[in-house]
Amino acid sequence: MFFYLSQFLSFLAMPLTIIIILLLVGAIWKRKKIFWSGIILLFFFSNQVISNLAMNIWEPEYKSFESLKNYEIGIVLTGVTNLNKTTYDRTFFNKGADRATHAVQLYKLGKINKILITGGQGLNPSSTNTEAELLRDFMVMAGVSDKAILVENQAVNTYQNAIFTKEILIENGIPLNQTQLLITSAFHMRRAKGCFDKAGIQTEIFPVDYYAEDVRFSIPKLIAPEPYSIFLWHKLFKEWIGIVVYWVVGYL
Repeated sequence: MFFYLSQFLSFLAMPLTIIIILLLVGAIWKRKKIFWSGIILLFFFSNQVISNLAMNIWEPEYKSFESLKNYEIGIVLTGVTNLNKTTYDRTFFNKGADRATHAVQLYKLGKINKILITGGQGLNPSSTNTEAELLRDFMVMAGVSDKAILVENQAVNTYQNAIFTKEILIENGIPLNQTQLLITSAFHMRRAKGCFDKAGIQTEIFPVDYYAEDVRFSIPKLIAPEPYSIFLWHKLFKEWIGIVVYWVVGYL
């Protein structure tokens, strides 16, 4: 119920949904102000400079490898593989592969001693694989010792990532007040950090998988509509709605 309510609210509040509703209402009932409001919003949300600025403001600054101290565990959140394409000898990544590849780099640089991967099958997958196991297989192939990887393969959302990670830490005798490194996409880091704080797990953040680019102004970016800009706003709106819903139900 919680999942479907969140998805329904996300659908209603998405920029493209709002634009379509305004255009349809304005056209059908011949309300020019409503129709033109839809047009104006379409240009606003498709503007490359505005969407990139918004994402830059939301995503936390990246951290250099050199600035990090050493951590016992790097906690990697999943949500980056294609579970609708079944494979048994490799991992198909979607956007967000940085979560896995940067964790491997951190391990090989000696910044983390172990990697804890948290994430199950998600909702309605066509594959029988779990994301955590797929990422473990990739990391082992990339040179990480199998003994250095802990797997949590039941979580289906960020709240469960935190709760089930806590159980894994307790089972392995790792103190909850020991600071671990939290690795997830930059746009998702605020919600993830909030869930882990709520669960009582001490973490410092290592954001990866950035959507924002360096801020640059040019005539084409200022005037040319870009569908990808609407996609960025959709990511932001969905994350904001997720944070609100998590706060209402007590996950944050």
